[in-house]
Amino acid sequence: MRTQSSIDHRPGPLLKTILGPVLLLQGFWVRLRTPRLPEAEGPRRGRTGTGPRLRLLVVGDSSAAGVGVATQSQALMGQLIRALAGTYTVHYRLEARTGATTAEAIDSLARQGIETVDAVVTALGVNDLTAGRHLSTWLDDQKRLIDFLRTRMQPRVIMLSSLPPVHRFPALPEPLRWYLGVGARAYNAALEELARREGAIFLPLNFSMDVSLMATDGFHPGRGIYQDWARRAAEGLQAALTDNGPGANGATANAAPTCQAPEAPPGVGLDSDETR
Repeated sequence: MRTQSSIDHRPGPLLKTILGPVLLLQGFWVRLRTPRLPEAEGPRRGRTGTGPRLRLLVVGDSSAAGVGVATQSQALMGQLIRALAGTYTVHYRLEARTGATTAEAIDSLARQGIETVDAVVTALGVNDLTAGRHLSTWLDDQKRLIDFLRTRMQPRVIMLSSLPPVHRFPALPEPLRWYLGVGARAYNAALEELARREGAIFLPLNFSMDVSLMATDGFHPGRGIYQDWARRAAEGLQAALTDNGPGANGATANAAPTCQAPEAPPGVGLDSDETR
C-alpha cells in the first residue's frame, strides 16, 4: 500500500552510503546533547464537562504524554478535553509513554482493562521512524492498532495524528533533519491513505515550528503547539460525531497539502526511549 509520486524524493544508494556514517554520528550526538524532559504531571483519567457522554481515549508516545510542558492541563489531553467539555461530559483516559512505538502501544493497550470508548486520538510514529522501522512494517502496525481498537473498544471515531514536521525540528542538525524529514513525509502520506481506506480521520500536524513555541529540547511541542493540536483535534472529533459533519471518518481534518514521499530511512542512532 505504498503511495506513489511522480517525483522520487528517495535518496539514492550512493547518497545513503555516503551519508550513513554521518547520520549515525549525528543521531548519537543529538541523543547525548538533548535534555530528556519529563512527562507532564497530572491525572490521566477522569471526567469533566456537561452534555452527552463522550468516552475519549488518547494513545501515543511522549507527545501524547505531554513532554515539553509541566502539567497535563497544558498538554494535548488537558487542552483537548477542555475544548470538548463545553459540549460533552468527557470521560477521558490517557495511555502514553515516552519512547513508545506503535507496536508497543498495542501491547500496552492489550494489557489494560478493556473499556468501550466513543473516540480515540493517536499520536504515534516518530519512534518508529527514528528506529528505522520499514514503512510497510509501520503501516501493518497502524492497521493492527485500528483493528485492535475497533474489535476491543468499538470507537465511533478514530483520529490518527500525523508525524510532526520533523524537517523543521531545531534540535536536529543537517543532513539528519532533512533525512528524517523525508521519512516523516513518507509515513504521513501512507498514513493518510490508510486512514481513508480504514474509515479513520487523518489529522495533519502542519503547525508552525517557531522555536519559541517548542519545548526547551527543540524536539517536543510547547504549550502553544499542544493548544493548536488540541483545537484541531476537537474540531475534527466534533464534526465526525455529528451525522453530516465534514470531518466524517475517512476524511482529513483541517486538510493541508501532503508531500508524497517514499519509504522511511533506516535507523540513525536515535534510541526511541530517548526521543518521543
